[in-house]
Formats: sequence, structure tokens, C-alpha cells
Amino acid sequence: MFALCATSLLVLAAPSEAQQVRLPSGKGQYAELSSDGPQTHKGDVFIADKNVDLLYAGMRLRADHVEYNDATHDSLAQGHVQFDFENEHLEADEAHYNFTTGAGTFINVRGNIRILRRPNPMVLVSANPLYFEARRVERYGDNMFVVHQAWITVCDQQRPTWQMYAPHAKIHLNKTVALVSANFRLFRVPLIWLPYATAPAGQKIRQSGFLLPDIGDSSIKGYIFGDAYYWAPTTWADATIGAQDFTKRGSSQRAEIRLRPFENTSFSYTYYGVIDRGVRDSTGALESQGGHQQRLEVQSLLPHGWRFVTDYNQLSSLTFRLAFADTYGDAINSEVNSAVFLSNNFRGFSLNFAAINDKSFLTISPETSVSLRNLPEARFGSVEQAPWRNLPVYFSFDSSTGALHRQDEFLNTPEAVQRTEIAPKVTVPLHFGPWLNVTASGAVRSTRYGASLDAAGNLSTQSMVRNDGEFTLELRPPTLERYFDRPKSKRKYKHTIEPELTYRYVSGINDFERFIRFDSDATLSNTNEVEYGFTQRLYVKSGDDQPLEFLTWSVLQKHYFDPTFGGAIVNGTRNVLQALDSVTPFAFATGPRNSSPIVGDFKITPGGKYDAEQLIEYDPQLNKIVAEGTLLKVKPYGEFFATVAHFHIQDDPVLQPLSNQVRALIGYGSFNRKGFNFTGGVSYDIQNSALQNQIAQVTYNGSCCGLSFEYRRIALGQVRTENQFRLALNIANIGTFGNLRRQEKIF
Repeated sequence: MFALCATSLLVLAAPSEAQQVRLPSGKGQYAELSSDGPQTHKGDVFIADKNVDLLYAGMRLRADHVEYNDATHDSLAQGHVQFDFENEHLEADEAHYNFTTGAGTFINVRGNIRILRRPNPMVLVSANPLYFEARRVERYGDNMFVVHQAWITVCDQQRPTWQMYAPHAKIHLNKTVALVSANFRLFRVPLIWLPYATAPAGQKIRQSGFLLPDIGDSSIKGYIFGDAYYWAPTTWADATIGAQDFTKRGSSQRAEIRLRPFENTSFSYTYYGVIDRGVRDSTGALESQGGHQQRLEVQSLLPHGWRFVTDYNQLSSLTFRLAFADTYGDAINSEVNSAVFLSNNFRGFSLNFAAINDKSFLTISPETSVSLRNLPEARFGSVEQAPWRNLPVYFSFDSSTGALHRQDEFLNTPEAVQRTEIAPKVTVPLHFGPWLNVTASGAVRSTRYGASLDAAGNLSTQSMVRNDGEFTLELRPPTLERYFDRPKSKRKYKHTIEPELTYRYVSGINDFERFIRFDSDATLSNTNEVEYGFTQRLYVKSGDDQPLEFLTWSVLQKHYFDPTFGGAIVNGTRNVLQALDSVTPFAFATGPRNSSPIVGDFKITPGGKYDAEQLIEYDPQLNKIVAEGTLLKVKPYGEFFATVAHFHIQDDPVLQPLSNQVRALIGYGSFNRKGFNFTGGVSYDIQNSALQNQIAQVTYNGSCCGLSFEYRRIALGQVRTENQFRLALNIANIGTFGNLRRQEKIF
């Protein structure tokens, strides 16, 4: 309770001009009252007029007329009322406020609350304060405002682009804004009515509640109507569950759950499914293309050096993905890979437990696929270690055991085919002065399979043991270097040529055709080969900066002294062997081979603004270029960017289908960048003269909102030819209204 000193009582006993009074309080606080007009004192009430300014504990109340009770700390302010406290600023015609409890009532209010926002790439963020006008505002001591007959915005208060009107609203400082029976207005035109709406009003842009509705149009789905519920129960967990209705096809369901319960543990689950009424086939019957896909990701660093990772993916059918995937890149992905492993690396050793499943879809009508499973699997190995300090002899080993399964159109093995393998290895590095380094290594590999193929290629339960010897000799001649120093220039250049020569010999693998192709381990064959090539590099150094690798050009080829690889080659078919695919990912052998294609890789990376790569494979046996790829990325200035990619395969169709495709993407800015932003792209199949994908997205963001429009076309033959039109209204600090979801933005 305030206690007035005798001097103050005498001063305030009669009217006076331009006075300032300091009123002491318990707890060491003072109320300072000043005004340009007269001040009077009636009992516990102090009355002041004309530019009255009352300060107490960081709170400031200004008005034309103020009445203050030093016993109850209640105040009455009238005329040009202004209240300020921390990030709050209120202007009103009249106010009743208690400085101790922080509770009060304000009439005909105009106010703003400044909120510190963290940058968020998913939401347009504005530094503008939360501005509101209301007939009546009730302030409570727990940092809560109850607002009556109000409108709220984060735009310029004089000319707001958008406003939310509500007869009743609650503002929890640094938490949320909740509105009852609200309507959203754009340029004062009502667009959306919401019975209840919430928005974050703090640093964290997370608040449980229904998201803004999802409305759109598609040529094959029809009109799209949907919504989702976002749940954020804690700071380390959230979930989004939603559904859409397709007027032409059916309905879809989506779910996303994210957890981070501990610093080193994360959990993510996504689900997308469609209940499809179907499309009519050539006979007029409805054929459903519905299905679902889901993904589970878990990562955790456990005590004592253990690491656990799960990446589980499941897809009901390739037809579903082609028909309903949101983007072109997702639609054309025909692989579904899953892996779960627990690993620990200690003192040069590695212990791993894993479960792996890979599924590749081949055709859609009829649907065929190849499924490879390795569950469970245990691996134990070591890096190269020297038991003797002064003797350069290094020992290492790899070992594994597991249960395998393969299922395809022609073969279905037992659910668990046992495989055990051990491979000790010895490595000896030799140095012949500064001009030559030689590394020799030898290994013995023993592998047992619990099933095999018979001479006719049929499944047999007879086990097989593979014992082979492996020898590798790697020669590293000296690197050739030359420096170029230009006079009167801060730039220096360095050119290097790094030759490579490796000899490999593998022997002892017989009956190669009897091994079931569970994975790449089963493609190991006899070989007698030499790999040779060179890598040229050009470095640029400016002043005291670090050297930059400006240009890289590598050329590589293999020569095979045994063109049949110990009888593993089958004429007239696609051959996949470790000795072949270690030089290029594209199969190139339909019969015996004396050499591999010449693989050239040319890269230019001049400091980040430009990035170019040219890949060429020339087959001397066919006397032509069998594969070429070009990638060009440019970002010459500011927000502009462009990417062009071209890939062409013209090898034997027995090996892989002929392909000639080009993709281009050009843009300016980003989805949440202020101002004008644009991006557009195409994917064109030159081989089939088909435009497979088109996309254009235009966005303009102001200080408090933005508008995005997108056109997307996906043409995938008979399965899907779809035109999509998408519109999104980006509301600063709140989110996006429309059907342009964040995961589909192409910036």
C-alpha cells in the first residue's frame, strides 16, 4: 500500500500547475505522477488533468484525465488514453486499470503487440506487430486480453491488406490468438467464415487446431475440398491428420507425425492413401487406381557408441504412385527401399545388425516386380590394422550371416535362405621413393548359400559354397604439377595430373550361373582385369583465400584379359557383374568383353555461381557414345537461378531401354521471399516426343501476406494425364490457405 510523505500531502492539498509527485509503495516500487494541468487529492485518490503521465513498475498510463487510488492501485483514465508495458501498446477513449493485478478494461481500443518471430522457411514471417481495434478490451494479469467486437491484422494499420473480424477473441501474449465466429477479409471483402480460429502469437509458430481449408481443381480428380488438424501437444512432438474429397475420383487421407523426445533421437511417420472410385477401361468397367504409401524414419544415438536407424517404406502398387503422386519426381520413382540397422564402431572394429528390403516395380499391366530381402543380417569386420609397429603389413576382415529371400515373376525362394561369409584380407603398402607408391592386397573369401539354382535355372534346396581368392595391385605414380603465376595479378593457378593404375584378379568362382541373385554379393565373378585412367585438376587461388578446385576432368577404362569372366557371361542377355558395374552404373555386356566403355567426367565449379558437369561413355566395341549426361546450374546474381539437365542412353535395347530426356528449371526468389518470385520448369522425353511434366509457379509476397499461383501438368501415358491449378494465400505468421502444400513447393 502506498504511504504518502508529509511533503506530498501538503503539496497536493490544493490545485497546482505542472507538478510531478513520486508515491512510494511497499516492495520498493514507486508511482510517478506528472501532468501539465492541476492535480488534486481526495482521500486516497489523486486526480490530475492535461497530459497526465503515470509510471509504475515499467507500466505507463497517459491520458487527458487520470484518477489514481494509492490504496487499491486502481486508476481511471479518460481522453486520449495510452497504455504501454513491455511489448504492449494500447490507445483508448477510456481505461480502468489496476497496477498491482495487471487487470483492466479499455473502451474503443486501438492497440498493437510486438512479437519476436523466429525465421521459418515454411511460413511467411513478418516483423510487423499484431495490430487490433476493438470496442472493448479486458486485460488480465496472466498476460491475456479478451477482445470484443474486434478486427486483427499484422498488416499496415492504416491500409491493411487482410483482417480477421471477430465478435469475441482472446490474445495470450507470446502464445496464441483465438477468435470465435471469425471471418477473414481480403481488402475488406469477406472471404472465409470460421466458427473458431487460432493463430500463434509468439516466437514458436506452432499451435494446435484445424488448418485452413484446402480447395483446388484437377482435370482427373475434379474439385478438391479438404482440411487437416494440426496437433502440437509439446515442444518436441506434433502431428497433422487430414483428408480430401475428389469429386471425380473419391477421397484421400494424409497423416504426418514428428517426434524429437531426446536431443539425439528423432521420429517421423508419413501416410498418404486414396480410396478411388476408379476410371473406366477400354471395356467401360471401372478400374480402381487407389492405394497407399507410408514411410517411417527413426534415428537415435544410443549409449556406448550404438546408433539405431530405421527407414521403412511401403507402397501398395506402382499404379497408385503414378496416378496420385503429388509431384512428377515422386510419380516416376519405381523403387521402394527399406532399411533398419543397429551399429557400433569401436577400436577399429564394426558390428552391425540390419534388416534390408528392396522392391523394384518393372511393369504396371500386369504389375511385376523384384523383391529382395535380407532379414535378419549381422556383420562384423575391422579396418586395416598393423599388429607390428615397424612392419607395414595390415590385416582386416569382413564377416556376415543372414537370411535372404528373392521373389520375382519367375522365382520365389524360401522365406529364409541362409548365407554366411567370411573374408580375411592382408594389405602391404610399398613406397619406392617419392615417385611411386604401390599397394598390394590379398583376400580369401568363403561364402555358403543355403539354396541355389540347378542346371535348368530352377530353384534347388541344395546348398552351395563359394571359395575364391582375390588379389589387387594398385600403382600410384607421382602427381604431375605445374604452377601458373601471372605478373601483377593476385590470382594463382595450379594444374595437376593424377594417373591411376589398378590390377585385379579373382579366381575360384565356379558354377556362377547357379547362384541366386540376392544382391550385389552374388554377382562376384572371376576376373583378370586392369583399370587405368587419370584425373586432371585446375586450382585457382585469389590472394589469401583458400584454393578453389575450378576444373576436374577424369577419364577411366578397364581392360579384361578374361572376356568371359570365368564363364559367367551369357550371350544375348543383360549381364550384371561386379567387374562390370564398378566402372559404370549402366550395364554394357551382352556377350564377352575385352574392355569397358571409356568413362569421362568433366566438372566446372567456379566459386558457386556456376556449376557444370558433362558425363560421356564411349564404347570402343560399338564405336559410338552409349551414354551422355549434362548438368548445368547457374546462379549469376541475386535470387536468379536456372538448372538444365540432359541425359541420353543409346546402347543395346537388351541392356536398358533407349532414353533421351531433358529437364529445365528456371526461377527467381523463393516461396516466402518478399516481393515477386517465379519458377518454371519442363521435362521433355525426346525419344518419345512427349512433354511429361510442366510446372509454373508465381508468388508475390508483401509485408503481411502473399499470393501464389501454380500450374502443373503431369503426363504419364495411359495411367495419368493431369492438369492441376493451385492457388495459395500466404498469411504472414499464420500459414497458407489453399492447395499448394509446403512439400510440393518447387523453389
